Order: sequence, then structure tokens, then C-alpha cells
Amino acid sequence: MRVETEASSRSARQSERRIGWLTLGLGGAAAAAALLYSRSWGAGLAAGTLLAWLNMRWLQQSLDTLVESAVAQRGGKARVSRWAYVKFFGRYALIALAAYVMVTCFAVPVVSILTGLLALGAATIVEGIRVHILRAR
Repeated sequence: MRVETEASSRSARQSERRIGWLTLGLGGAAAAAALLYSRSWGAGLAAGTLLAWLNMRWLQQSLDTLVESAVAQRGGKARVSRWAYVKFFGRYALIALAAYVMVTCFAVPVVSILTGLLALGAATIVEGIRVHILRAR
């Protein structure tokens, strides 16, 4: 049973890494294609993609910290660093602030930033399809 848990944990970590790279790859490709249409659209897609990737990384890191501290202190009260909470909740503030600055100061279309944020969802779908196909073999 423990071997299965370690194997599935390793597989999940690999999928998480792949999703990160797919997010940057799919969003980067979309941003490059959007540059042919408009510089501001390309910039918005690129910024949204980077924010989506950072959002995923901070969520991943903060949840890993929360789980590790909970497992380490099973019987007592778990102590979690404030930085884990900052990353967990601060990612929304960072996205909102970055989007606000880009829209108001640099005239980047808000829809392009939101579209770039969707790169994480697209990457997750691609990885899910990949895993499903591999398991079907």
C-alpha cells in the first residue's frame, strides 16, 4: 500500500510540474500569436499567463506547507508560518493589483489578461487528457 502511495505521489508531482510548463507553453504560444494582432493583446496574454503560473506555484507551495505542518503535528495544534498564509491569500491580491495597473497605466485590454489567466485551465485539461490516454493503454 505504501509503495502505491509513493508512486502516486511521484506521479502527481510530475503532473504538477508538467502543468506548470504547459501553462507557460500554451500561454506563451497564445501571446506570440496575439502579438500579430496587437502588442497590447500580446502583453496582456503574456502577463495573464505569468500570473496564472505564479498563482499555481504559490498555491502549491502554501498547500504543501500546510499539509507538512499538519502531518508533523498530528496530535497537537499545527503551527504554520505566516508566509504560507500570505502566499495562499496574497495571490489573489497580486493578480488584482497587477491587472489593475496594466489596465489603467498601460492600456492593456482586461480581456487579454483574463484570457492569459485561462492558460492554467487549458494546461490542466491537456494534462488530464494525457493521463487519461496513458491509463487507457
